[in-house]
Amino acid sequence: MNSSPARPLWQGRTLALVGIVLFAFSLRSAVASLSPLYDHIVADFAVPPAVIGLIGTAPPVCFAIFGLLTPALERRFGLERLAVAAMAVVTLGLVARSFAPSWGLLLAGTALVFAAVGTGNILLPPLVKRYFPDRIGLMTTIFSTTMAAATFVPPLIAVPMADAADWHFSLGLWAVFGLVAMIPWIGLSLRHRAAQAEKDDDDDMPSPQAFGRMWRVPLAWALLVAFAMSSIIAYTMFAWMPRLLVDISGVAPATAGALLSLFGFMGLPASLVVPLLVTRWNATRLLFGVAVACGLAGIAGFLFAPTAAPWLWVVLLGIAPMLFPMVLVLLGLRTRTHEGSVALSGFVQSGGYAIAALFPVGVGLLHEATDSWTGPLIALAIVVAAAIPAGVVAARPHTVEDDWERRHGTW
Repeated sequence: MNSSPARPLWQGRTLALVGIVLFAFSLRSAVASLSPLYDHIVADFAVPPAVIGLIGTAPPVCFAIFGLLTPALERRFGLERLAVAAMAVVTLGLVARSFAPSWGLLLAGTALVFAAVGTGNILLPPLVKRYFPDRIGLMTTIFSTTMAAATFVPPLIAVPMADAADWHFSLGLWAVFGLVAMIPWIGLSLRHRAAQAEKDDDDDMPSPQAFGRMWRVPLAWALLVAFAMSSIIAYTMFAWMPRLLVDISGVAPATAGALLSLFGFMGLPASLVVPLLVTRWNATRLLFGVAVACGLAGIAGFLFAPTAAPWLWVVLLGIAPMLFPMVLVLLGLRTRTHEGSVALSGFVQSGGYAIAALFPVGVGLLHEATDSWTGPLIALAIVVAAAIPAGVVAARPHTVEDDWERRHGTW
């Protein structure tokens, strides 16, 4: 959907490339660095199970709330300055929770981090569209792969660092990346302000109506459903897959933990290949089909033959969230304007995370009420199937601006 001629990736935008990579890494390392350290933290002060559960459900809630607020904040401050602010708040929150003397301040610092990450999630696709309109697929591959790596690395080294020093050091170390990530965006913010002053116009600023228009655009809803499906499967499985495997597949707890890692690992190859398949070969419809078919096959395996090949069911179910990197690249490809990109990113991510936040708790309540995993698995199958009509709409090569103009007139 973009006719911009491709130019060398580094040409005139090295600062933006470095900034996007550091920004993406900081967003995920900030989220993934806490949970491995609970055993070390409780040796200093008590952390009630309810607080741990609240911290576990906080990410999608904060992502949804601040996803709704981000378009308005972007109108007020601009992409670059808001990126600086997001990294500053992430850094502050990481430092604050690393010095927390009680669970209350640990929770407060974590909420601060998640709030800034929620804003950062919305900013990444528009930043890519602004600085790399000719390389949307490649840059989405780069930042989504960086985010996947930043999800794996902190849990691997958090405990060894805590053992070598203490948990305060292990938790606070990631603030360095947030601090460094501010530097390129400060430079780009100054450069962009100077360019805007020379143009002496506000054409780059999104209108307040842009976000509201998304509610009446079928394409926006299709992308929201796809994003919600991916997030629901991911958050629900990270919350309940070990318990599910132990209960119905008969695996040992240690094996269940390894299989959960396998589920998470499936996101890494998806983040590498999916954006390029979409941008170079327009494989959106095919990828929707693969994600839905694999998700349903994995759920069917758990329903009808849970002990036969649990690793295979985990792999198949782990393929379904490939819609996450696909939607991220479509946020750029399915818009023509800057304001459309910001509004669509906020609408899709905030709505998708809001829906996803309900499912880990809902699945737990349904399992407890029925004393069975059949009901929760059927519910997840319905969620996966909902992506079928969404894929039909999202695969058409058009933009949200096209949708709006066809139905309501000038964008």
